[in-house]
Amino acid sequence: MDPFDAGAGGILRQPKAVWATAGASVVAFMGIGLVDPILPSIAQGLHATASQVSLLFTSYFLITAVAMLLTGFVSSRVGGRKTLLLGLAFVVVFAGLAGTSGSVGQLVGFRAGWGLGNALFVSTALAVIVGAAAGGSAAAILLYESALGLGMACGPLLGAVLGNVSWRYPFFGTATLMAIGFLCITVFLKEQPKPARKTSILDPLKALGHGGLASAAVSAFFYNYTFFTVLAFTPFVLDMTPYRSGAVFFAWGLLLAVFSVIVAPRMQARFGSLKVLGGSLLLLAADVLVLGYGDHTTAIVCTILSGAFIGVNNTVYTELALGVSDAPRPVASAGYNFVRWFAAAAAPYFAPKIEEWTDIHVPFVVAAVTAVLGALVVVVRRRALTHRAAELEPRHATEDGVGVFAG
Repeated sequence: MDPFDAGAGGILRQPKAVWATAGASVVAFMGIGLVDPILPSIAQGLHATASQVSLLFTSYFLITAVAMLLTGFVSSRVGGRKTLLLGLAFVVVFAGLAGTSGSVGQLVGFRAGWGLGNALFVSTALAVIVGAAAGGSAAAILLYESALGLGMACGPLLGAVLGNVSWRYPFFGTATLMAIGFLCITVFLKEQPKPARKTSILDPLKALGHGGLASAAVSAFFYNYTFFTVLAFTPFVLDMTPYRSGAVFFAWGLLLAVFSVIVAPRMQARFGSLKVLGGSLLLLAADVLVLGYGDHTTAIVCTILSGAFIGVNNTVYTELALGVSDAPRPVASAGYNFVRWFAAAAAPYFAPKIEEWTDIHVPFVVAAVTAVLGALVVVVRRRALTHRAAELEPRHATEDGVGVFAG
């Protein structure tokens, strides 16, 4: 069945509860890249250095990583609906407070609270969408992937439009949109049955005892360092107005969405997940290396082009994380995300520091090396990353790729 079919069970024929959750998911994913085009403006407005402003990403993802151990614990006890609402409430409060910040320290702290809310929401949203969707999980997963891609594309655009007036406005805009999402979920989403078994905080860590899941997490750790060097450090290299920077990252997000939702599953079906992932990581390494040493126009082109490789990687990595071990999907995903988000926290901090210690090219050399290391882990651990003999062959990925931020 075509998941885009407008008939019963297609992606376009979903209950209001699914659309409410998907809509809030778009805004949640927008928060990831929202600050990208306004990083230089924030640095100027708060008299901060690039490395200080990059801590907006570090605090956000550091809290997100740790929170991955808590999301299953919370949702298995209070239910998916209440977990979503709790996460949204955190985002509304801390995004609003971020817009009132008087120093970079305050802003970094408020982004940490925002990260906790986003972790609670995003890690639960997929399960809620799958549980409430019509037509099975294929249409639900595609809808979630579409929300992810749309959010990643529109976040920088919203940041640019509002940030062109003041760097504070994007934070207030996010708080407003998430408040609308809170109301929609309150009205349209009914509570779903709680899991039969409650998840403990240690379950995700125990799941990492599986060699395949641990290998996927370590490889994704190296990849995420590359990914967030592009996302958090490149705006300072491009040094453009919010509008221009927002347009670049909007194009980047569109490529990410198309390659994540449409291209990656087709490539997996033809070549197999591990070959696609290894090749995409090597191409990403080459892209960021050219980005770091090219002229300004080349840097723009390579930034946009990286979205294609990132979109493919996001989809394949999450499929591996959710299918390589016998642990329940939420538990496996939490353990996997716990490891990889530490790289998302590290890259925004170390990239500008490396530039201060050396020059502007070296952070991209490091990012290229980490992408190659990610590919090397895939090659060396390919047997551990293959779950059951049937997965040795290329798969028809109707339900692959649950999403980069799936919890």
